[in-house]
Amino acid sequence: MTSIYLDYNASTPIDPSVTAAMRPYLDEAFGNPSSGHWASMPAKAALEKARSQVAALLDCAPDEIVFTSGGSEANNLAIKGTFFALRHKGEHIVTTTVEHPAILAPCRFLEQLGAAVTYVPVDSTGRVDPEDVRRAITPRTILISVMHANNEVGTIQPIEEIGAIAREHGVRFHTDAAQSVGKISTKVDTLGVDLLTIAGHKLYAPKGVGALYVRSGLRLEPLIHGAGHEHGRRAGTESALLAVGLGAACALAGDLEPMARVRVLRDRFWDALQESFGDRVALNGHPQHRLPNTLSVSFVGMIGAEVLSRLGGVAASTGSACHAGRVELSPVLTAMGVPEKIGMGAVRFSLGRATTSAETDAVVDQLRAVTS
Repeated sequence: MTSIYLDYNASTPIDPSVTAAMRPYLDEAFGNPSSGHWASMPAKAALEKARSQVAALLDCAPDEIVFTSGGSEANNLAIKGTFFALRHKGEHIVTTTVEHPAILAPCRFLEQLGAAVTYVPVDSTGRVDPEDVRRAITPRTILISVMHANNEVGTIQPIEEIGAIAREHGVRFHTDAAQSVGKISTKVDTLGVDLLTIAGHKLYAPKGVGALYVRSGLRLEPLIHGAGHEHGRRAGTESALLAVGLGAACALAGDLEPMARVRVLRDRFWDALQESFGDRVALNGHPQHRLPNTLSVSFVGMIGAEVLSRLGGVAASTGSACHAGRVELSPVLTAMGVPEKIGMGAVRFSLGRATTSAETDAVVDQLRAVTS
């Protein structure tokens, strides 16, 4: 059985060049980067080079990058750190109904501590209307958090327009860019964001490392208190090994040309599905404002998990779950208003740099066979 990996939005393999960059730090540069002696200097130099590589991808200053354990921690730091730093000014947060759980769960936690959270709806393509964000802002609003691109359907949000609205009202603006980094441009000044989340394992770096961009001058209450690591924003001895991996991956991610090839392959895949299934297959997400690698489709009248279970060796994700004979749509598809008959057949295929046309052709052939 041939293994075909089409779940790059869930996690990417570590790029060989990233592995090569990290390897020396398994045996060498073992010193604490925060110490001041000869053993710490190579680790400190590696850490700061990696910080510069991440900053170069986002077109920001190196000291605006905070290394974290991943995207979830970065999101929590952005949301909780802002709430605890600015709660004397207000307690209101604006976000959307299609955010990742690493945004929604911290918001719900803060609601228990007195935060007021507005969850802005999306349209049938999963896209937010910036004017709905504007209307949600109150004099007590301290943070807007809108994901750059949705992990499930790939829809890209109008971040630049929302950023302009946030600046107009003097409100801090965060975007979870875990899915968009390395796939589309994520220059922070162009986007107009104050905080931006990166997750290493979404862009060919290891799991267990990420970063939060924090615009210069912004104060965040740390999640982890201790010694003054990361300019006092995250306590804990830094891992030069993991930072080097993230830095090397960000250096690769600056070249978006591979994503142009992936987009062509993704569109060819979708065309083949339409040709094979006609109106028995439907697209989930925005047809244009969508990540170049993401194809969420629904096999109408079928159950996505059952379709996937029949695809031998194919790794992909579903947009619904079956419990005790009842199909439940994902929160994202529910927020988009996707009818159950369509949404229950949702399957997300997410392509990567290594995906080939032979692989997508093989999946189409298998789908024809198992759904006929």
